[in-house]
Amino acid sequence: MAHAETVLTQLLAFAGPADQTLSAYFRKHRQLGQRDRAFVAEAAYAVLRRRRTLEAAAGSSAPRLLLLAALVRQFGLSGRALGLESEFIARLRSVDAAALAPAVQADLPDWLWARLAEQQGGEEAVRIARGLFETAPLDLRVNLARLSRDDALAQLGLEARATPLSPAGIRLTGKPAINRHALFLDGSIEVQDEGSQLLAYLVAPRRGEMVADFCAGAGGKTLALAMLMRGAGRLYAMDVSAKRLAALAPRAARAGASNIHPLVLSGENDLRARRLAGKLDRVLVDAPCSGFGTLRRNPDLKWRYGPERIAALAGEQLRILAAASRLVKAGGRLVYATCSILREENEAVTERFLRAAPGFEALSCAEILAQQRIALDTGSELRLWPHRHATDGFFAAAFVKR
Repeated sequence: MAHAETVLTQLLAFAGPADQTLSAYFRKHRQLGQRDRAFVAEAAYAVLRRRRTLEAAAGSSAPRLLLLAALVRQFGLSGRALGLESEFIARLRSVDAAALAPAVQADLPDWLWARLAEQQGGEEAVRIARGLFETAPLDLRVNLARLSRDDALAQLGLEARATPLSPAGIRLTGKPAINRHALFLDGSIEVQDEGSQLLAYLVAPRRGEMVADFCAGAGGKTLALAMLMRGAGRLYAMDVSAKRLAALAPRAARAGASNIHPLVLSGENDLRARRLAGKLDRVLVDAPCSGFGTLRRNPDLKWRYGPERIAALAGEQLRILAAASRLVKAGGRLVYATCSILREENEAVTERFLRAAPGFEALSCAEILAQQRIALDTGSELRLWPHRHATDGFFAAAFVKR
């Protein structure tokens, strides 16, 4: 309990990403066993997810009281067993969530609730918020260049099933330590949300093509693209962070992806990237974003980012998309994606891009996926929601250069 309170106090300072704060704490307290770590993480994240309703129930924002409220209301633990006074227990149980303001019920900041309700309608915004409370499943991507999904399911030896949308996806029951499994160690599987996997099928690279993952990060989507290319062609993994790209090298080696070429960029208009202008068949721009589509996994983001940050991100996203578009050759494909659920980072960016880039026209994401034998039609743009598709929230738009 003491460790959970200490961790929660640090997390509520919002000095950095919650997962990094938690990892740093566990590194300093190596005496904590697996069960203790799981309790600390689950209890702290429960407060981050339901912070506003727990504050209303506890009548306080003190970390200890929020933690106790979560243990009683979210985990169903006995208040008496926790040593709570009867008055506090009665208060925790008496608060009717339905009587709270909509933003409090949704456990979102007022500004974010207002945006969602305006853009999606009040009833749908409620469903979205509820979907973001759910625990995200553990999805795997099978390296189809090495083995089939059926073979991977047979060899896993775990309770799992094929994902309904991605042809390469497997969804596990529970969250086993998959990074110790033989299939993970030999590069046959990677951890990747099903929604993220679908972005590679939107890019749909072919063998022998020149392709770029313009914001590659640690390379999860790069590896999915390499799988579809079957090692033929040239795949540039571009990012402004040398540290993130360095994490790709051992993963690529495990997967046997020999056609990946990391390229550290100095910025959106890096000289080496500009030398590739008009030469690439396919370019993916998985742009830096708020990450609000990943609130199931990263509930701290809704408290860390405000409307000013969203406006700044939208400007950055447009600049990155414009820079990446210059690499695409005539007849080539450009895909823009975010894990945001806000129009400002999604449709608004692509609309501004098309107005400023008359050489590009929109493609239908539904038609592209149908060509890949993926039966998912969310319209001309791809929109994935936790409450509808059991994936992280994703947006994607595809363009062709005339």
